[in-house]
Amino acid sequence: MEMQQSKPYGTVLIKQKEILDFMLHYDGTPTLADISKGLGRPKPTLLKILNTLELIGFVRKNEDTKQYILGVSLIPYAQKAISSFDIVEVANPYLRKLRDLTQETVNLGVIRDNKVVLIQKLESPQSIKMQSEIGGTMRLYSSAMGKASLATYSQSKLINYLNNISFKAVTDHTITNSQILTDELRIIQRNGYATDDEENERDVFCIGAALYKNGHLYGAFSISTPKYRLSDERKKEFVNLLKQTQQSILEAL
Repeated sequence: MEMQQSKPYGTVLIKQKEILDFMLHYDGTPTLADISKGLGRPKPTLLKILNTLELIGFVRKNEDTKQYILGVSLIPYAQKAISSFDIVEVANPYLRKLRDLTQETVNLGVIRDNKVVLIQKLESPQSIKMQSEIGGTMRLYSSAMGKASLATYSQSKLINYLNNISFKAVTDHTITNSQILTDELRIIQRNGYATDDEENERDVFCIGAALYKNGHLYGAFSISTPKYRLSDERKKEFVNLLKQTQQSILEAL
């Protein structure tokens, strides 16, 4: 006999989350009428829930405009969630699939102190020895993961970064000019991925993408391969797989 699925306890909590989700993604600050129309729920019910959310500081109402905004009481929860978030656990199954499909090394990194820190490295079954190792760091301006991350920066944050680094050539191909880097970042924003063509390690080509969602940069990942194994056709295939993997991870966040 098939067991009946138990109903969730406290369905009002689900309705509260619907309201908060609507406000999170709403373009602007909604009124009660906007929320009612968007969720397809009656105003009296929503008003009761909004009053409770306002009481605990999760929303705030502007009495003049009758618009609702998310409350600052949510900030500590967000900060705690981010600090305890494990991007490796979320990304791992998708990165393993990417490694298996490409048969090349796949890397995952996070940004710390203006550098990429490698936190996961899934080796290619046909890998040659590469310099990178878990816990090691790479410069943002010379690596695919770093440049993909820089491409998500606001103008002011990018200027601050450029004002606080000294370019150093890692190889003969490393970018050492802020204007050239800035121009390349525009291309990365347009294409949706970054490349490292022997800029961080000789004879190694990397294709990288950022894991950026809702204004937060969780990290970046890349495919690394010896240049002699990368034909134009294979590069196009890798770019498509990279973007598919990026989308899958972002949906899972």
